[in-house]
Amino acid sequence: MSVTLGMILEARERLKGVAQRTGLVQFKALSDGHTQVYLKTEDLQNTGSFKVRGAYIKIASLSEEERACGVIASSAGNHAQGVALAAKAFGIPATIVMPAGAPLSKVMATRELGAKVVLHGVVYDDAYAMACTLQKETGATFIHPFNDPMVIAGQGTIGLEIMDDLPDVDTIVVPIGGGGLASGVAAAVKMLHPNVRIVGVQAAGAAGMKASLEAGHVVALTSAKTIADGIAVKQPGELTFEMCQKYVDEVVTVDDDEIAQAILFLMERGKMVAEGAGASAVAAIMGRKFDTTGKVAAVISGGNIDVTMISRIIEKGLLRAGRVSKLRILMKDQPGQLEMVSHIIGAGGANVMAVHHDRTDVDLDIRDAILEITMETQDREHAQRIIAALREAGFTVF
Repeated sequence: MSVTLGMILEARERLKGVAQRTGLVQFKALSDGHTQVYLKTEDLQNTGSFKVRGAYIKIASLSEEERACGVIASSAGNHAQGVALAAKAFGIPATIVMPAGAPLSKVMATRELGAKVVLHGVVYDDAYAMACTLQKETGATFIHPFNDPMVIAGQGTIGLEIMDDLPDVDTIVVPIGGGGLASGVAAAVKMLHPNVRIVGVQAAGAAGMKASLEAGHVVALTSAKTIADGIAVKQPGELTFEMCQKYVDEVVTVDDDEIAQAILFLMERGKMVAEGAGASAVAAIMGRKFDTTGKVAAVISGGNIDVTMISRIIEKGLLRAGRVSKLRILMKDQPGQLEMVSHIIGAGGANVMAVHHDRTDVDLDIRDAILEITMETQDREHAQRIIAALREAGFTVF
Protein backbone atom coordinates (compact mmCIF):
# COMPACT_ATOMS: atom_id res chain seq x y z
CA MET A 1 0.00 0.00 0.00
CA SER A 2 1.45 3.35 -1.02
CA VAL A 3 0.98 6.70 0.73
CA THR A 4 -1.12 9.15 -1.24
CA LEU A 5 -1.69 12.86 -0.84
CA GLY A 6 -5.34 12.08 -0.17
CA MET A 7 -4.36 9.92 2.82
CA ILE A 8 -2.27 12.74 4.28
CA LEU A 9 -5.03 15.31 3.72
CA GLU A 10 -7.55 12.99 5.37
CA ALA A 11 -5.16 12.45 8.27
CA ARG A 12 -4.99 16.21 8.80
CA GLU A 13 -8.78 16.33 9.21
CA ARG A 14 -8.84 13.37 11.58
CA LEU A 15 -6.14 14.88 13.79
CA LYS A 16 -8.08 18.07 14.47
CA GLY A 17 -8.70 18.23 18.20
CA VAL A 18 -6.28 15.36 18.79
CA ALA A 19 -2.82 16.62 17.84
CA GLN A 20 -1.66 20.15 18.43
CA ARG A 21 -1.09 22.33 15.39
CA THR A 22 2.40 23.27 16.54
CA GLY A 23 3.99 26.59 15.70
CA LEU A 24 6.64 27.44 13.13
CA VAL A 25 8.81 30.09 14.77
CA GLN A 26 11.78 31.99 13.38
CA PHE A 27 15.04 31.18 15.17
CA LYS A 28 17.03 34.36 14.85
CA ALA A 29 20.07 32.94 16.64
CA LEU A 30 20.82 30.86 13.54
CA SER A 31 19.55 33.33 10.96
CA ASP A 32 21.76 35.75 9.05
CA GLY A 33 21.83 37.60 5.74
CA HIS A 34 21.86 34.36 3.75
CA THR A 35 19.78 32.05 5.94
CA GLN A 36 16.48 32.35 7.75
CA VAL A 37 15.86 29.43 10.10
CA TYR A 38 12.40 28.42 11.31
CA LEU A 39 11.65 25.73 13.88
CA LYS A 40 8.63 23.42 13.68
CA THR A 41 8.05 22.91 17.41
CA GLU A 42 6.84 19.31 17.66
CA ASP A 43 8.51 19.18 21.08
CA LEU A 44 5.40 21.06 22.25
CA GLN A 45 3.13 18.37 20.82
CA ASN A 46 0.89 16.19 22.99
CA THR A 47 3.22 13.61 24.64
CA GLY A 48 6.20 15.81 23.72
CA SER A 49 6.78 14.51 20.18
CA PHE A 50 5.26 14.15 16.71
CA LYS A 51 4.57 10.43 17.16
CA VAL A 52 0.99 10.86 18.35
CA ARG A 53 0.03 11.91 14.81
CA GLY A 54 0.88 8.63 13.10
CA ALA A 55 -0.18 6.42 16.00
CA TYR A 56 -3.64 7.97 16.17
CA ILE A 57 -4.20 7.74 12.42
CA LYS A 58 -3.19 4.06 12.41
CA ILE A 59 -5.45 3.11 15.32
CA ALA A 60 -8.31 5.15 13.83
CA SER A 61 -8.04 3.02 10.68
CA LEU A 62 -8.48 -0.29 12.54
CA SER A 63 -11.72 -2.26 12.50
CA GLU A 64 -13.73 -2.82 15.67
CA GLU A 65 -12.54 -6.43 15.70
CA GLU A 66 -8.89 -5.37 15.48
CA ARG A 67 -9.31 -2.80 18.24
CA ALA A 68 -10.97 -5.38 20.47
CA CYS A 69 -7.74 -7.41 20.47
CA GLY A 70 -5.77 -4.40 21.65
CA VAL A 71 -2.58 -3.00 20.15
CA ILE A 72 1.11 -3.64 20.63
CA ALA A 73 4.11 -1.54 19.63
CA SER A 74 7.86 -1.32 19.99
CA SER A 75 9.48 2.02 20.69
CA ALA A 76 12.46 3.87 22.13
CA GLY A 77 9.92 6.08 23.92
CA ASN A 78 8.12 8.63 21.77
CA HIS A 79 6.08 6.20 19.65
CA ALA A 80 5.25 4.44 22.91
CA GLN A 81 3.56 7.53 24.29
CA GLY A 82 1.83 8.24 20.99
CA VAL A 83 0.36 4.73 20.84
CA ALA A 84 -0.57 4.81 24.53
CA LEU A 85 -2.40 8.12 24.16
CA ALA A 86 -4.20 7.04 20.99
CA ALA A 87 -5.18 3.69 22.51
CA LYS A 88 -6.52 5.48 25.56
CA ALA A 89 -8.59 7.77 23.33
CA PHE A 90 -10.21 4.71 21.71
CA GLY A 91 -10.53 2.85 25.01
CA ILE A 92 -8.42 -0.15 24.00
CA PRO A 93 -5.51 -1.89 25.78
CA ALA A 94 -1.94 -1.22 24.66
CA THR A 95 1.32 -3.07 25.28
CA ILE A 96 4.59 -1.32 24.50
CA VAL A 97 7.99 -3.03 24.29
CA MET A 98 10.85 -0.61 24.95
CA PRO A 99 14.64 -1.10 25.11
CA ALA A 100 15.83 -1.67 28.66
CA GLY A 101 17.94 1.49 28.40
CA ALA A 102 15.06 3.73 27.31
CA PRO A 103 14.95 7.06 29.18
CA LEU A 104 13.12 6.63 32.48
CA SER A 105 10.98 9.69 31.78
CA LYS A 106 9.61 8.06 28.61
CA VAL A 107 8.94 4.75 30.36
CA MET A 108 7.07 6.44 33.21
CA ALA A 109 5.09 8.70 30.86
CA THR A 110 3.99 5.66 28.82
CA ARG A 111 2.81 3.82 31.91
CA GLU A 112 0.98 6.90 33.14
CA LEU A 113 -1.00 6.90 29.90
CA GLY A 114 -2.30 3.43 30.79
CA ALA A 115 -0.13 1.19 28.62
CA LYS A 116 1.61 -1.98 29.78
CA VAL A 117 5.37 -1.54 29.33
CA VAL A 118 7.73 -4.44 28.66
CA LEU A 119 11.46 -3.63 28.79
CA HIS A 120 13.64 -5.75 26.51
CA GLY A 121 16.97 -5.50 24.68
CA VAL A 122 19.44 -2.71 24.14
CA VAL A 123 18.18 -0.79 21.10
CA TYR A 124 14.89 -0.35 19.26
CA ASP A 125 15.46 -3.34 16.96
CA ASP A 126 15.69 -5.67 19.99
CA ALA A 127 12.40 -4.32 21.32
CA TYR A 128 10.85 -4.74 17.88
CA ALA A 129 11.76 -8.43 17.75
CA MET A 130 10.18 -9.03 21.17
CA ALA A 131 7.05 -7.07 20.20
CA CYS A 132 6.64 -9.29 17.12
CA THR A 133 6.83 -12.38 19.33
CA LEU A 134 4.25 -11.03 21.76
CA GLN A 135 1.99 -10.01 18.90
CA LYS A 136 1.85 -13.59 17.63
CA GLU A 137 1.11 -14.84 21.14
CA THR A 138 -1.66 -12.33 21.92
CA GLY A 139 -3.22 -11.53 18.55
CA ALA A 140 -2.95 -7.80 19.24
CA THR A 141 -2.59 -5.45 16.28
CA PHE A 142 0.99 -4.31 15.77
CA ILE A 143 1.43 -0.55 15.38
CA HIS A 144 4.71 -0.08 13.56
CA PRO A 145 6.56 3.14 14.48
CA PHE A 146 7.54 3.99 10.91
CA ASN A 147 7.06 1.33 8.22
CA ASP A 148 3.29 1.68 7.88
CA PRO A 149 1.34 3.77 5.33
CA MET A 150 -1.18 5.11 7.86
CA VAL A 151 1.56 6.05 10.34
CA ILE A 152 3.50 7.78 7.57
CA ALA A 153 0.36 9.64 6.46
CA GLY A 154 -0.11 10.92 9.99
CA GLN A 155 3.47 12.18 10.19
CA GLY A 156 3.04 13.80 6.77
CA THR A 157 0.60 16.32 8.24
CA ILE A 158 3.65 18.15 9.60
CA GLY A 159 4.74 18.87 6.04
CA LEU A 160 1.31 20.33 5.20
CA GLU A 161 1.47 22.60 8.24
CA ILE A 162 4.95 23.86 7.37
CA MET A 163 3.85 24.74 3.84
CA ASP A 164 0.72 26.48 5.14
CA ASP A 165 2.80 28.62 7.51
CA LEU A 166 5.79 29.22 5.22
CA PRO A 167 4.75 28.79 1.56
CA ASP A 168 8.07 30.16 0.25
CA VAL A 169 10.29 27.81 2.29
CA ASP A 170 13.37 26.63 0.37
CA THR A 171 14.51 23.66 2.49
CA ILE A 172 12.90 21.47 5.13
CA VAL A 173 15.25 19.56 7.45
CA VAL A 174 13.91 16.40 9.10
CA PRO A 175 15.47 13.87 11.53
CA ILE A 176 15.61 10.28 10.26
CA GLY A 177 15.63 7.10 12.30
CA GLY A 178 13.46 4.48 10.67
CA GLY A 179 12.24 7.09 8.21
CA GLY A 180 8.54 7.48 8.99
CA LEU A 181 8.71 11.20 9.73
CA ALA A 182 10.96 12.02 6.80
CA SER A 183 8.88 9.89 4.41
CA GLY A 184 5.64 11.53 5.43
CA VAL A 185 6.90 15.09 5.42
CA ALA A 186 8.81 14.65 2.16
CA ALA A 187 5.85 13.02 0.39
CA ALA A 188 3.38 15.66 1.54
CA VAL A 189 5.66 18.50 0.49
CA LYS A 190 6.97 17.08 -2.80
CA MET A 191 3.50 16.12 -4.05
CA LEU A 192 2.39 19.72 -3.71
CA HIS A 193 5.64 21.68 -3.99
CA PRO A 194 8.26 19.62 -5.87
CA ASN A 195 10.84 22.43 -5.83
CA VAL A 196 11.13 22.47 -2.03
CA ARG A 197 14.29 20.64 -0.96
CA ILE A 198 14.07 17.94 1.73
CA VAL A 199 17.18 17.17 3.78
CA GLY A 200 17.23 14.23 6.17
CA VAL A 201 19.53 14.13 9.20
CA GLN A 202 20.82 10.99 10.89
CA ALA A 203 23.03 10.40 13.90
CA ALA A 204 26.46 9.30 12.65
CA GLY A 205 26.31 6.27 14.95
CA ALA A 206 22.97 5.10 13.55
CA ALA A 207 22.94 6.14 9.89
CA GLY A 208 21.03 3.18 8.49
CA MET A 209 18.95 5.16 6.00
CA LYS A 210 22.01 6.94 4.58
CA ALA A 211 23.84 3.63 4.20
CA SER A 212 20.78 2.11 2.53
CA LEU A 213 20.37 4.96 0.07
CA GLU A 214 24.03 4.77 -0.84
CA ALA A 215 23.79 0.99 -1.34
CA GLY A 216 20.54 1.19 -3.30
CA HIS A 217 18.77 -1.26 -0.97
CA VAL A 218 17.87 -1.57 2.70
CA VAL A 219 20.94 -2.11 4.86
CA ALA A 220 20.97 -3.38 8.45
CA LEU A 221 23.66 -1.87 10.66
CA THR A 222 25.44 -4.05 13.19
CA SER A 223 24.91 -1.42 15.91
CA ALA A 224 23.13 1.86 16.53
CA LYS A 225 24.92 3.95 19.13
CA THR A 226 23.97 7.57 19.74
CA ILE A 227 22.61 9.89 22.43
CA ALA A 228 19.70 10.51 20.06
CA ASP A 229 17.71 7.46 21.21
CA GLY A 230 14.69 8.50 19.14
CA ILE A 231 16.59 7.83 15.90
CA ALA A 232 18.79 4.95 17.09
CA VAL A 233 17.51 2.47 14.50
CA LYS A 234 19.68 -0.19 12.86
CA GLN A 235 17.50 -0.77 9.83
CA PRO A 236 14.98 1.47 8.05
CA GLY A 237 11.73 0.06 6.68
CA GLU A 238 11.25 -1.09 3.09
CA LEU A 239 8.45 1.42 2.54
CA THR A 240 10.25 4.32 4.20
CA PHE A 241 13.39 3.50 2.22
CA GLU A 242 11.47 3.63 -1.05
CA MET A 243 9.80 6.89 -0.11
CA CYS A 244 13.03 8.54 1.06
CA GLN A 245 14.70 7.34 -2.14
CA LYS A 246 11.91 9.01 -4.12
CA TYR A 247 11.28 12.21 -2.15
CA VAL A 248 14.30 13.08 0.04
CA ASP A 249 16.98 15.11 -1.77
CA GLU A 250 19.89 14.55 0.60
CA VAL A 251 20.77 12.77 3.84
CA VAL A 252 23.54 14.09 6.11
CA THR A 253 24.91 12.96 9.46
CA VAL A 254 25.79 14.65 12.74
CA ASP A 255 27.83 13.15 15.55
CA ASP A 256 26.89 13.07 19.23
CA ASP A 257 29.04 16.09 20.10
CA GLU A 258 27.25 18.13 17.45
CA ILE A 259 23.87 16.94 18.71
CA ALA A 260 24.79 17.85 22.29
CA GLN A 261 25.91 21.31 21.20
CA ALA A 262 22.60 21.79 19.40
CA ILE A 263 20.61 20.75 22.49
CA LEU A 264 22.54 23.27 24.57
CA PHE A 265 22.22 25.98 21.91
CA LEU A 266 18.45 25.48 21.68
CA MET A 267 18.13 25.69 25.46
CA GLU A 268 20.28 28.79 25.83
CA ARG A 269 19.36 30.74 22.72
CA GLY A 270 15.94 29.37 21.83
CA LYS A 271 14.57 28.69 25.34
CA MET A 272 13.57 25.28 24.02
CA VAL A 273 14.13 21.78 25.39
CA ALA A 274 14.83 19.26 22.61
CA GLU A 275 15.87 15.63 22.87
CA GLY A 276 18.76 14.30 20.80
CA ALA A 277 16.67 13.34 17.79
CA GLY A 278 14.79 16.61 18.01
CA ALA A 279 17.98 18.66 17.98
CA SER A 280 19.63 16.78 15.11
CA ALA A 281 18.14 19.01 12.40
CA VAL A 282 19.48 22.10 14.15
CA ALA A 283 22.86 20.38 14.58
CA ALA A 284 23.01 19.92 10.80
CA ILE A 285 22.26 23.60 10.25
CA MET A 286 24.84 24.69 12.84
CA GLY A 287 27.44 22.47 11.20
CA ARG A 288 26.51 23.68 7.70
CA LYS A 289 26.15 20.06 6.61
CA PHE A 290 24.20 21.21 3.54
CA ASP A 291 23.50 24.41 1.64
CA THR A 292 21.52 26.48 4.15
CA THR A 293 20.84 29.40 1.82
CA GLY A 294 17.31 30.81 1.93
CA LYS A 295 14.43 29.92 4.22
CA VAL A 296 15.08 26.71 6.13
CA ALA A 297 12.51 24.95 8.32
CA ALA A 298 13.86 22.44 10.84
CA VAL A 299 11.56 19.90 12.48
CA ILE A 300 12.20 19.71 16.24
CA SER A 301 10.70 16.25 16.44
CA GLY A 302 10.55 15.85 20.22
CA GLY A 303 11.52 17.19 23.62
CA ASN A 304 11.41 14.08 25.82
CA ILE A 305 14.86 14.09 27.36
CA ASP A 306 15.89 12.96 30.85
CA VAL A 307 17.04 15.71 33.18
CA THR A 308 20.13 13.62 33.95
CA MET A 309 21.04 13.68 30.25
CA ILE A 310 20.44 17.44 30.15
CA SER A 311 22.77 17.84 33.13
CA ARG A 312 25.56 15.89 31.41
CA ILE A 313 25.09 17.75 28.15
CA ILE A 314 25.22 21.13 29.90
CA GLU A 315 28.37 20.18 31.81
CA LYS A 316 30.19 18.82 28.75
CA GLY A 317 28.97 21.68 26.59
CA LEU A 318 30.30 24.28 28.98
CA LEU A 319 33.63 22.47 29.20
CA ARG A 320 33.88 22.19 25.42
CA ALA A 321 33.11 25.89 24.97
CA GLY A 322 35.68 26.88 27.58
CA ARG A 323 33.02 28.37 29.80
CA VAL A 324 33.98 25.94 32.53
CA SER A 325 37.60 24.86 32.92
CA LYS A 326 39.15 22.21 35.16
CA LEU A 327 42.77 22.90 36.09
CA ARG A 328 45.41 20.86 37.92
CA ILE A 329 48.03 23.15 39.42
CA LEU A 330 51.35 22.00 40.88
CA MET A 331 52.29 24.29 43.76
CA LYS A 332 54.55 24.46 46.80
CA ASP A 333 52.90 23.09 49.91
CA GLN A 334 53.34 26.26 51.94
CA PRO A 335 51.16 29.10 53.29
CA GLY A 336 49.95 31.72 50.81
CA GLN A 337 50.03 29.58 47.67
CA LEU A 338 46.28 28.93 47.56
CA GLU A 339 45.58 32.59 48.25
CA MET A 340 47.87 33.60 45.37
CA VAL A 341 46.11 31.26 42.95
CA SER A 342 42.70 32.54 44.02
CA HIS A 343 43.82 36.13 43.60
CA ILE A 344 45.11 35.52 40.04
CA ILE A 345 41.88 33.79 39.02
CA GLY A 346 39.71 36.49 40.61
CA ALA A 347 41.74 39.34 39.15
CA GLY A 348 41.36 37.74 35.74
CA GLY A 349 37.58 37.86 36.00
CA ALA A 350 36.99 34.14 36.46
CA ASN A 351 34.88 32.52 39.16
CA VAL A 352 36.04 29.54 41.24
CA MET A 353 33.35 26.86 41.41
CA ALA A 354 35.17 24.01 43.19
CA VAL A 355 38.54 23.43 44.88
CA HIS A 356 40.36 20.26 45.90
CA HIS A 357 43.79 20.41 47.59
CA ASP A 358 45.84 17.17 47.57
CA ARG A 359 49.24 16.67 49.18
CA THR A 360 49.04 12.87 49.48
CA ASP A 361 49.73 11.82 45.87
CA VAL A 362 52.59 9.32 46.03
CA ASP A 363 54.17 10.78 42.89
CA LEU A 364 54.47 14.26 44.44
CA ASP A 365 57.60 15.67 45.99
CA ILE A 366 57.14 15.88 49.77
CA ARG A 367 57.22 19.69 49.51
CA ASP A 368 54.57 19.96 46.77
CA ALA A 369 50.79 19.73 46.48
CA ILE A 370 48.26 19.47 43.67
CA LEU A 371 45.42 21.97 43.51
CA GLU A 372 42.44 20.97 41.39
CA ILE A 373 40.22 23.92 40.51
CA THR A 374 37.01 24.17 38.50
CA MET A 375 36.45 27.72 37.34
CA GLU A 376 33.83 29.53 35.31
CA THR A 377 35.12 31.61 32.41
CA GLN A 378 33.66 33.51 29.45
CA ASP A 379 35.17 31.33 26.72
CA ARG A 380 38.32 29.39 25.79
CA GLU A 381 40.34 32.53 25.19
CA HIS A 382 39.46 33.85 28.63
CA ALA A 383 40.45 30.54 30.22
CA GLN A 384 43.80 30.60 28.38
CA ARG A 385 44.52 34.10 29.71
CA ILE A 386 43.97 32.86 33.28
CA ILE A 387 46.23 29.86 32.69
CA ALA A 388 48.92 32.11 31.21
CA ALA A 389 48.76 34.38 34.26
CA LEU A 390 49.14 31.40 36.60
CA ARG A 391 52.15 30.14 34.69
CA GLU A 392 53.70 33.60 34.66
CA ALA A 393 53.41 33.57 38.45
CA GLY A 394 55.47 30.38 38.54
CA PHE A 395 52.78 27.75 38.82
CA THR A 396 52.75 24.60 36.69
CA VAL A 397 49.31 24.12 35.15
CA PHE A 398 48.22 20.83 33.60
